[in-house]
Amino acid sequence: MKGATRETLLVALAALAARAAWLAWAGVSFPAVADGVYYDALATRLAHGQGYTWAWPDGAVTYVAHYPVGYPALLALAYAAFGAGPFVAGAVNGLIGAAAAVATHRLLLRATSRLAAYAGAIVVAIHPALVPYTSAIMTEGVTSGLVVIAAAVAAASRDHEGRRRAAWLVAAGMVMGVATLVRPQCLVLAPALGAMALASGATLRARAAAAACVACVALAICAPWTARNCVRMQRCALVSVNGGWNLLIGAQTTTGAWTELDVPVECRTVWDEAGKDACFERAGREAIVRSPGTWLAKTPSKLAATFDYFGAAPWYLHAANGSVLRDVDKLALGAFETVAARLLLLGALLAVARLPGPRSITRAAIAFVAAGFAVTEHAWPAYLAVTLVVVLLGRRRVAELPLVVPWAALVIAITALAHGVFFGAGRYGLVVVPLVTALAFVRLPANPRRITAAA
Repeated sequence: MKGATRETLLVALAALAARAAWLAWAGVSFPAVADGVYYDALATRLAHGQGYTWAWPDGAVTYVAHYPVGYPALLALAYAAFGAGPFVAGAVNGLIGAAAAVATHRLLLRATSRLAAYAGAIVVAIHPALVPYTSAIMTEGVTSGLVVIAAAVAAASRDHEGRRRAAWLVAAGMVMGVATLVRPQCLVLAPALGAMALASGATLRARAAAAACVACVALAICAPWTARNCVRMQRCALVSVNGGWNLLIGAQTTTGAWTELDVPVECRTVWDEAGKDACFERAGREAIVRSPGTWLAKTPSKLAATFDYFGAAPWYLHAANGSVLRDVDKLALGAFETVAARLLLLGALLAVARLPGPRSITRAAIAFVAAGFAVTEHAWPAYLAVTLVVVLLGRRRVAELPLVVPWAALVIAITALAHGVFFGAGRYGLVVVPLVTALAFVRLPANPRRITAAA
């Protein structure tokens, strides 16, 4: 067994052990709360052959699509085999989280030394923002894992030519399709992943073909569900019918975070799920057009809610069972997670500032200023600075970099854009955690193409 392969195996064991130990302690102590109540109930109905439907108190059963189907469908497979419950859901989350740590290792082997790649992957394997969230019956941890796994699969295509390369790109598209079913905005990432997958020197035509391949496969994975929505929901929604809700919340929020909707008069008698979402979308658009400046002024608070403090695990665990994870425990876990996240953010800023390429002084200056934000209450400008510093390298230089660098920058940018438009929450920012962690361990020589993965 080659050294790098052995280290990948050790990363897998460490990630599985950390999550198994957490679940052994957590057990069934943390039942579903918040959106998790719906994911768990929908997964249970799917597992029992009742379809993606909701049973109302009056006995009515209706088809639904407000929540994306991907995560409940993954849980349903496990629920059908082992029974429903928080421990089984945690096992699903744990397996995907462990796979993400392995994927991080394979990505980092292309971007740094073997020792640094191993260290970075181990940090992802035991990250205090990720491991405790294993107990949460929520989508964000799974999304973060799938995004990293897709990137590792796409990067592997660089080792092949012809049909074998195409097969890896198809596999990456399949993972992105599943990620889209879990979190619909992931579809925006799919074509970019295909274009980035090809090594430097690839023609524009080849990159366009790779982008189309990954995007089309991702869409094909979603197509059956889209067709179901056309029939059952009377609206051909790609995955879910909650974009209108989220847009209107983003227009109404005063804090940048989720707020209870003030339902517009014209939507109060619309009971159809898809119809209500369409009504909310119209109301949201009208509010934005009516006062675009007010809507744009909310962007900083939305980004702050998303990036300043993730806190997804402390929030969920305390809400699920405050007698097990007490207030003091919530505070301690949140503080530990925040310190770790900020240190890794500083490492990521240093790493991207040191990347060989043009505008080195400008990039270093931006990273230096951003580092000041990284140690203050509002870290969101520092996350955006990571993307900016990578962009300043220029298209040609970025194309020469290992995939993990531009991919991390893009995921940060798309996360910021999505939640700048809608509304923010720390758990939504969790998707960037494995990639920012990986960036902190990137160390490239003058010619980054000298580093390749050792199988």
